[in-house]
Amino acid sequence: MSDFSDFGRFLVQQRELRGLSRDDVARATRIPPTLVAALEDGQAERLPERVFVVNYIRSYAQVVGLSADEALNRFHEIPEAVPKEEVSVLVLEAGRRRRAFQVLVALMVLVVLGAVGLWWWTQAQIAANLGR
Repeated sequence: MSDFSDFGRFLVQQRELRGLSRDDVARATRIPPTLVAALEDGQAERLPERVFVVNYIRSYAQVVGLSADEALNRFHEIPEAVPKEEVSVLVLEAGRRRRAFQVLVALMVLVVLGAVGLWWWTQAQIAANLGR
């Protein structure tokens, strides 16, 4: 049975076999150095959402000359790496779009209410000036 520490040691071993430093991997993959360190040190609690980690592993594998499938297979052997409920990128994107739409509708309502309020206020000013 594998765990995050074993997976991290595997990544370090593969990187060192190719004579690369953590900084080399971070620069080539554009993964923040702190996250490269978290991957290699097996610190799962420091990693972001699983969908991002999978993409980081793909990029990492490509830079060190590993098969992305092999690296991901090793990652998926970790019992804690498989979430109870899988959330796809499409589901995350749909949620983001729904929230963006809700914000847009709220802003439109505020603009309409502001315009109605301004119109009401100007009508009141006109009526007040005519009454003088």
